[in-house]
Amino acid sequence: MRPRTWVLVLAAVFAVLQLADVTGRDTPDSKNYVSYALTLAGAGKREAAAETVDWVCAGKASAAERAQRVDVLRFHAPSPAGRVSAECRAGELRRVERRLRAGGAQTDGHVVPFVAPRLRHIFEVRPGYPVFLVPFVTVFGVTWGVWLASVLVAGAGGVLVFLVLRTVSVPVPLALTGQTLYYVLPVGTTAMRPMTEGLMLALTLTALWGCALVLTGRAGTEAARAVTARMGTTRTGTALAAGALLALFAVKHSQALFLGACLAGAAAVVALWRRRRHGGSPGRGRSPGRGRSPGRGRSPGRGVAAIAVVGCGAVACTLLLARLLRYPSEAESVQDLLTGHYTHPDRAHPWREFLHLEFDFWVEWLRRQLTAPLFPAALAAGAWGARRRPAFGVFLLAAAATGILTQAGHPDITVFGDRLIVLAWLLPVVGVPLLLEPLAHRPVPVPVQGAVKAVGVTR
Repeated sequence: MRPRTWVLVLAAVFAVLQLADVTGRDTPDSKNYVSYALTLAGAGKREAAAETVDWVCAGKASAAERAQRVDVLRFHAPSPAGRVSAECRAGELRRVERRLRAGGAQTDGHVVPFVAPRLRHIFEVRPGYPVFLVPFVTVFGVTWGVWLASVLVAGAGGVLVFLVLRTVSVPVPLALTGQTLYYVLPVGTTAMRPMTEGLMLALTLTALWGCALVLTGRAGTEAARAVTARMGTTRTGTALAAGALLALFAVKHSQALFLGACLAGAAAVVALWRRRRHGGSPGRGRSPGRGRSPGRGRSPGRGVAAIAVVGCGAVACTLLLARLLRYPSEAESVQDLLTGHYTHPDRAHPWREFLHLEFDFWVEWLRRQLTAPLFPAALAAGAWGARRRPAFGVFLLAAAATGILTQAGHPDITVFGDRLIVLAWLLPVVGVPLLLEPLAHRPVPVPVQGAVKAVGVTR
């Protein structure tokens, strides 16, 4: 089969496997995003609340029924689904109705008041994911609409991994390996949750693909070559990076800030490295066309400078727009963390306490990683593989570093599934296929008719 057929087959297999759990993937924040999408689609607050609560409670009822079936003491008991659904629905709707009757700040904005106004405002400034959900929940309803949107965005992330790897000249089988890793590692699981992380991962990979186009000057696939033939790879890559950063501002503006800063830093590192290798003078570089590889022995180039400008522009615009639009400040985010989502009084010295918590968090996080070192081992393997494409590897490390920054900005050890740090998994997802690349070129002994010894044939 052609490579693009394999890409679609892998994405289709992933989608079919997700039918194992159509409901029950929601987190406590998911109902805020879903109700946001329903009100954008034209539903009233009470209608949006009812539909969202039905979806959430159906997931809880399904999970309770599955748990009861394998309970060693209660597997023969009647299903608790009906009771769990009724109790969940009554409790959620009672809290919402109380806030709706209060009016005022409780009913401002598009998000149904499942939570207090200060916490709800944090979700109000993230319209990107709800806007993405609107056509799906409008056409297919909440349950299947949310599931289908999650499948598409998670599947797209795997396809983008394939495109990134092909752009940096990784063989097709290893590019497909990267796509598979995206689906089977925690990245795919997190991308399937009805949260912003799936879109954040896809848009971050889009920006990374743009950087790869700028660095290599090649599209990697036939479809991509058709697009870049008109604009050129440098302009296309820069446009992809800029568009991804712009979309990230709507999805979660902190990720636009982190990714813009990291890409600008990576571009500066690559530019300085290239200038140093070039010797600072055209006469001291390598002669054109002679063993030149991306990132070695040449001047920084306009493409790298363009990425640096785009990254710096993203940082500046994010900070400016966040102030103009009165988005929650860093201090407000710290208070949200330290007060348990505003369920306790504000802290008098939040930053001092935040730094204390930050230190304790990473000590505990490291202790837990040492007891189950899959994640550190995967990061090390990905970083080692990134060395095979030095210039691109710097940008890969920069994209993965946004996961570390996101986790550092919210050092909460109780967040389920390590979803805040999930962007760091992009390092092994893309780096491990690079690490395995020498195996694709290893000579394979093939017996020759009439000969005793085998000869090496390079694949």
